[in-house]
Amino acid sequence: MATHLTTSEVDYSILAGENFGFSEIPGTRDGSLNELIQRILRRDCDAVSQLTTPSDLALSTVARELAGNIAADLETRLSMAALRRGQRNDLQGQGDANDPLDTWAIDILAWTGFPAPAKSVDNQPSDDSEYSDDSGPTAWEADKIALCYESFMLFVAHHVKAHSSGQAATGGFKPEDYRLILPITSKDTETERIDIRSADYVDPVDFATVECGMFPLSDNSVKRQTTPAPHLFVANTEIARDQDDRNLAERMLATKIKALYFDQHNRRFVWGLIASSRTIHAYVFGTDDVWASTAMDISSAKGRRAFISLLVGWSLCSVDRLGFDPSIRHVIGGSVGGPYLEIDVHKMDESTGKVKPHTYYSQRCVGAADRLTGRHARYFAASASPNSMDTPTFLIKDMWTTSGSTSANDSRESSFLNVLHVEFNKSSEFSSIFSRLVSSGPVYISRGDTVIADSTVTAFAGLPAISCVRQHRRTVTKWAGNMISEANNQSQVVVAVINAMTALNVAYAKCKILHGNISDRAILLQQTVDGIRGVLTDFDYACYAGDLAAEAPELMIFRSILSLEGARPIRSLLDDLESLLYLVCWLGTFGINQNERREYAARYAAGPKLILPIMYWNRGTAAQSADHKRNHMDTALDFETNILSYMRKGPLRPLAMDLHRTLFLHPGCSGAKKTAWA
Repeated sequence: MATHLTTSEVDYSILAGENFGFSEIPGTRDGSLNELIQRILRRDCDAVSQLTTPSDLALSTVARELAGNIAADLETRLSMAALRRGQRNDLQGQGDANDPLDTWAIDILAWTGFPAPAKSVDNQPSDDSEYSDDSGPTAWEADKIALCYESFMLFVAHHVKAHSSGQAATGGFKPEDYRLILPITSKDTETERIDIRSADYVDPVDFATVECGMFPLSDNSVKRQTTPAPHLFVANTEIARDQDDRNLAERMLATKIKALYFDQHNRRFVWGLIASSRTIHAYVFGTDDVWASTAMDISSAKGRRAFISLLVGWSLCSVDRLGFDPSIRHVIGGSVGGPYLEIDVHKMDESTGKVKPHTYYSQRCVGAADRLTGRHARYFAASASPNSMDTPTFLIKDMWTTSGSTSANDSRESSFLNVLHVEFNKSSEFSSIFSRLVSSGPVYISRGDTVIADSTVTAFAGLPAISCVRQHRRTVTKWAGNMISEANNQSQVVVAVINAMTALNVAYAKCKILHGNISDRAILLQQTVDGIRGVLTDFDYACYAGDLAAEAPELMIFRSILSLEGARPIRSLLDDLESLLYLVCWLGTFGINQNERREYAARYAAGPKLILPIMYWNRGTAAQSADHKRNHMDTALDFETNILSYMRKGPLRPLAMDLHRTLFLHPGCSGAKKTAWA
């Protein structure tokens, strides 16, 4: 099991948080999250809870037996509490005051007696609780449901703690093979979270999180424990009353999980829970799909047993089944002090067939995962030693790349980088404008004695309708510098864009390679003795000219018009150059670095919520984004009115004008409203 470390008095900003990503610019997104969730959500999946089954056969047996024992004890205590309630007509203060299990059982009993929010077929209130009567609450109250929900988890955690202590005393499983699932009412910075924005993050009153840790459950006071403790963040929880509330809760859950991907750099997938007045649903948020469990009806013994099995599964399963990546570890203190990351990059030894990890060290994430779905690409400035993290020598890209098969040997990006290296290695003019590959390969996960390549197929085995096969991979390149979105001034951006344009042209002319994913993360700013130089990187969407593109980039902002419309399945160099134009426009409008983007965000928050025309590039569907771009790019006047007039003063404006004139106003095109152009 992972070592859980407290992280008190940690300055999380050292891990390069507070990245103000392009998808986070105020006003550039609309209310399409609900449409996305409804499109990718798979409801009533029995296999969701089975995902927590420990891969170790012995631990799996222990989990099943322990869940049965906890369920039996809960039913006994509920029966006794219901009997006492019937005798005294009182929900509070009954049972053994010295036994927290009795107190928690009374809270759970109140949950089973909540009025059901749904209507039956004859439009009469549905009420099939084993223990319900008129003494339960007459109105739904979120804080009471939250209390009962917390008590349920504490009841299970108490049993898990007792069981782990008993196993240790008899020479069975060690206490570190277990973890406790505990509720808190707000996010806690005292966690092994590899977190960034938690210090000033405020949650709604009715928001609860589930965390796991190993600290004593000696008495009922732990119910309101605020003492920092080592634990892992397991799941977000929302409270809902009925189906309409559940739909809203799903959107809120998705919003928070999107932020979680941005904050937690070792997240592979995320669990969520929605608790209502009678039921609990568990959610798994994957790279392209969201699965919701069948309802766990807390008013029935079967439903209570299902929730207990889920919590026990979380308590005993391997850390990767919680959604974490064990090959990215958060280190506190040590010989170099301060928080930093250990990142394993794996390589298969062909002679032995064994996987060998090479560990890199990083104090800075230069690009976080900023979307709910997709590649979840993360970029780390890294070094080969923890003593030299201040001067990184490598850039590590961690991402979930699409693949047509389950094979771990999807080496498209590395193969393109190798081709470019061979072609331009001896060219003093061109060798330095492409990133230099060090290594690339799949991420491996240990399951007992077995080591498997991490993919959506292995991570979500048993879950239905996986819509996209993705492989979890890491690519290491030589450190070239920060990304173009962290420039000091517009002149640096202009130089970098011109270098990138050169790289795109020679890659096509000499190797017939098309980049396919120009964005703020595809161009690096390298500091040389002669000044700034742009370096082209991020080739995992690349393809050869004439080949069908394997996939389209996720971010609509920088995609070409025909790519958005799906009208040109075969890419051309024009698509990459058009993407460069959109990148220049976006940087020139919202800012070339974090300070300028924060300044824009502050002005947007303080003043009238002006929706700039360029914001529509990231709104609605791909076809709608393309339509807006056609309108904005059609003529010089359209471009001036909709785009240039809102760009900051500086050399990016004339560069944008030159690119626009070259791409859209030449005789072979004459505007952007034609369905195709040369």
